[in-house]
Amino acid sequence: MPYESTEKQNLFYKLWIPAFAGMTSNVKRSTFYITTILILFAINFLFAQSEDEINEDECTFNSIKLFGKIQLVESFPDLTVQVVESFPDLKVKIVESFADDCGEWQIVDSFPDIKVKIVESFADIKIKFVESFPGIP
Repeated sequence: MPYESTEKQNLFYKLWIPAFAGMTSNVKRSTFYITTILILFAINFLFAQSEDEINEDECTFNSIKLFGKIQLVESFPDLTVQVVESFPDLKVKIVESFADDCGEWQIVDSFPDIKVKIVESFADIKIKFVESFPGIP
């Protein structure tokens, strides 16, 4: 039978998972599968958290470009930013036109490339406004 317990399986359960001692074979198998699935979900969650990174080559954050025409909004932003004075993720220079380089923002009221909300905490990225040398530090 495919579900018969062998001596090696019993030894594995008794050595590695002492809580399995005294359980029936089906309960042991079910508990093992549930534990394995929970561990895989936990590992997936840990790796999913590392996706929020700035791509320095393309000057993007999660495929959102960090330059161009920016509209400051209060709701439904594409990106939330926190203004800081030290250790920014991006140095931003406000320009009047041609915001084509990394960190150059042209503030507009309509037809933006990106909608940005400025927050005090829990931002996607931290920015610092500069007069020269914008971009990723």
